[in-house]
Amino acid sequence: MDHIQTQSTGDGALLRRYEYDDGWIVAADLGVDDETVAIDTVGETAIVVVEGPDEPVETEFELPGTAASAAVNNGVLTVEGER
Repeated sequence: MDHIQTQSTGDGALLRRYEYDDGWIVAADLGVDDETVAIDTVGETAIVVVEGPDEPVETEFELPGTAASAAVNNGVLTVEGER
């Protein structure tokens, strides 16, 4: 297993990427309620929208491949894909 850790600039979430022989996982602790997060994937890009108190905040990040699933549980975003 390979573990790659990156952090976006500013106050962005810490992203962790885990690569396995048969797939990969990208995880980020958003620190917000699950109901405030919407995620969509297009090709090798994840689009995350968090509803804030004033207005929504949208972030995009590259994935290591096409996503098979995406979910938010207890404020932690996970996107999984296969090799």
